[in-house]
Amino acid sequence: MKRMFFVLAFVAVVITGFQFFTSCSTVPLSGRSQLNLLPESELMAMSVTNYGDFLKENKLSANQEQTAMVKRIGSKIASAVDRYLNENGLGSRVADYKWEFNLVEEATPNAWCMPGGKVVVYSGILPITQTEAGLAVVMGHEIAHAIARHGNERMSQAMLIETGGLALSTALQTKPQETQSLFMTAYGLGTTVGVSLPYSRSHESEADHLGLIFMAMAGYNPEEAVTFWQRMEQSAGQKPPEFLSTHPADQTRIENLKKIMPEALSYYKR
Repeated sequence: MKRMFFVLAFVAVVITGFQFFTSCSTVPLSGRSQLNLLPESELMAMSVTNYGDFLKENKLSANQEQTAMVKRIGSKIASAVDRYLNENGLGSRVADYKWEFNLVEEATPNAWCMPGGKVVVYSGILPITQTEAGLAVVMGHEIAHAIARHGNERMSQAMLIETGGLALSTALQTKPQETQSLFMTAYGLGTTVGVSLPYSRSHESEADHLGLIFMAMAGYNPEEAVTFWQRMEQSAGQKPPEFLSTHPADQTRIENLKKIMPEALSYYKR
C-alpha cells in the first residue's frame, strides 16, 4: 500500500512538472517566463459569457460624450496593440480578439480588460483621469495586463492551489462555482465579487511598460502617466480606491515610469 502511495505521488509530481515546463510562455517586451496552464481560447469563451452578463447587470453610461471617448481611446489602443505585436512577430496573440469598450455608471474608480479584448471603464475613474490622455493611461495599462496574459497566470496559480491543477474544462464541470469565482477574481470583474487577486510587482511593471508603449503608439503623450498616478495617490485619502487595491501607486512606481519614459516617447514621436 505504501509503495502504491509513493508511486501515485511520484506520478502526480511528474505530471505537475510536465504541465509547468510545457505551459511556460514569454511575456512580450520583458521576456519573463510565465506559467499559463489555461488555454486562452477557453478563457476568451468565458470572457464573452461573463462580459455579457456584466453588461446586463450593470448600467451603461448615458453620457454620450464620455462613452464615445472610451470607445475612441480603446479603438486607437487596439490598433496600436496590433501594430506592436505584428512588428514583433506576435500578431497571433490577438488574432482572435474581438474588442469591446464600454463605460458603466459606477462610482468606484476602476477599469479592467478580460481575454479577447473585453474592456470596461467605470465612470468613477473619470474625475481622476481628467483628460483623454489620462484615460488612455488607464486603458493602456489594463489592456497590457490582458496582452501579457497576467490573468491566465494568476488563475493558473490559483487553480493549482484550489483544484490541484485540473484542466479548465474539467474544473468547470466538476467545480463550476469555484472555477467561476477564480475567473472573476483573477480579472477583477465587478465591484461586489470580493477583493481581486493582487497583481505582483512584476505584473505591474510589465503592464506599466507595455501600457506606455501602447498609448504612445496610439498618439497619446506617455508623460501623462506620471501625473495620472500622482493624482490617483492624492485621491486615495484614508481608504484606497478599488483601482489602488490591486494597482499599487507609489513613488517607486512613478520613478520607474520616469526611467522608461524615453523609450515610450520614442514611440510617441515616430
